[in-house]
Amino acid sequence: MNSTVHKERKTAETQIVIDLSVPRSEQKEIDTGLPFFNHMLHAMSFHGGFGAKIQAKGDVEVDPHHLVEDVGLVLGEALKEALNSPADPIRRFGHSVIPMDDSLAEVTVDLGGRPYLEYTCNFPQQWAGEFDLSLIREFIYAFAHRGEINIHAECRYGLNGHHMAEALFKALGRALGEALETDTRYTGIPSTKGDR
Repeated sequence: MNSTVHKERKTAETQIVIDLSVPRSEQKEIDTGLPFFNHMLHAMSFHGGFGAKIQAKGDVEVDPHHLVEDVGLVLGEALKEALNSPADPIRRFGHSVIPMDDSLAEVTVDLGGRPYLEYTCNFPQQWAGEFDLSLIREFIYAFAHRGEINIHAECRYGLNGHHMAEALFKALGRALGEALETDTRYTGIPSTKGDR
């Protein structure tokens, strides 16, 4: 699979521009105005092996929620469009378990076109720096539903919220990267229905 997608979203609350390249691209330019969120998105794209140029602005003085959620929406739309373009057959399913110091995170994905999120992460601290860790679920939910992805994400354990979040984003990237790998046993996205 080799696809590059450009997506934009402009509302009264946010302005999002994303260029997504899948798979295997070194391009990583991420600026959301939220340093911790930038760090997480970079970890996800790096370990997923896909390129991401993300420029996002929003009413973060009100609450970063709008911006974080909208980045998830637009990124999901970009991946969905990439999957719908003529492409090599892919594995469809991906799974990853990633440790980071005291924490362990697990993510399983299905790119079969049926959106769902199962999310279990109980962070011991509410904040990582100035970032509210409850917003991570909002991002992944928006990404899963707009991208029509089934995502099961779990922080199995951890003592430090930053470590837990970072392990989770790395696992999400890694699982997506595996699901996007070429699998020549099939055509397009494998499904026993003949259409995902």
